[in-house]
Amino acid sequence: MKIIFATNNKNKVEEIKHLSHKNLQILTLQEAGIDIDIPEPHDTLEANATEKSSTIYNITNKAVFSEDTGLEVDALGGAPGVKSARYAGEGRNMQDNIDKLLQELKDKPTRAAQFRTVVSLIIGGKEYQFQGICKGHITNEMDGANGFGYDPVFIPEGSNTTFANMDIAEKNKFSHRKKAVQQLINFLNEYQASI
Repeated sequence: MKIIFATNNKNKVEEIKHLSHKNLQILTLQEAGIDIDIPEPHDTLEANATEKSSTIYNITNKAVFSEDTGLEVDALGGAPGVKSARYAGEGRNMQDNIDKLLQELKDKPTRAAQFRTVVSLIIGGKEYQFQGICKGHITNEMDGANGFGYDPVFIPEGSNTTFANMDIAEKNKFSHRKKAVQQLINFLNEYQASI
């Protein structure tokens, strides 16, 4: 089965291809011959995920999924949340985003946080959503060179090191994205069996 992943983020593609089953062929936007930057104008992860998958479904009329992920920090009222990629501005500079996050948490007594991923699948003209959450906390400083985004400052529950110190296989033991994508893959397996 072929399915389009509505993203231009190579890191996310690599993570999800690592999770997928051999019967599932995931096509990037580039591999599907689509060269657009999909807007994320909404106030929720759910709405942004739907925006991305529906945009590509309307172009291709083929099975497509997308995801939107946010880092939600308790002491900041759930921020950066849906604005995670643009926390420090529209430039999407992750170093600036991390610097801003650490600055805003400087005097906060609690550093509890969670990554939350929402996957939107459109197949056969219907949308289905799946969610994955990884709880943890924010470190005082950056640590590690792997991963992307906020990985250098996030330690998942059950670990004593940041995502940025883990390879993909280790990160996937905890990953919010893996939890959501696993639900997607399970659904697709059942869907294929039913047709």
